[in-house]
Amino acid sequence: MSAVLNDKSRRKASPARAAARTVEDLGAAAPAEALFGITELCREFGLSPRAIRFYEDKGLLAPRRVNGARVYTQRDRVRLSLIQRAKGLGSSLAEIKQFLDLYGSRGEGRTKQLQFTLERSNQAIEALEEKRAQIEATLAELRMINASVRQQLAGLRG
Repeated sequence: MSAVLNDKSRRKASPARAAARTVEDLGAAAPAEALFGITELCREFGLSPRAIRFYEDKGLLAPRRVNGARVYTQRDRVRLSLIQRAKGLGSSLAEIKQFLDLYGSRGEGRTKQLQFTLERSNQAIEALEEKRAQIEATLAELRMINASVRQQLAGLRG
């Protein structure tokens, strides 16, 4: 299997670059030798084997088996980068699975996937804008309290 996993340029890709890959890569035809072991993916994405197996159990990844060993394709690798990116943005595993399942086997669900992403990102933006407004209001109130306390302290000292 080491000959299969001999592409050093793939192994040295940073997790940030891996996460930046687009969903379009999911449908890309990968050469037969573009297979990756679990250890390689763990190293690339900074994950434990347990985490990757957890994603498998949840139906997010579906590695092949070669002589009993898990072997991941470029598609699995891109899916893993999308999982990491979506988790970083606060998506639940259920949402991530729904998103990945929309793609289909050959990208036939790409439009649905884009619509899903648009809806979810609009919702997230709205929620964050609300939180920002609440934070700004709280900061303004705290600044007023702070200024008032400073004045009172200055009056007591003076």
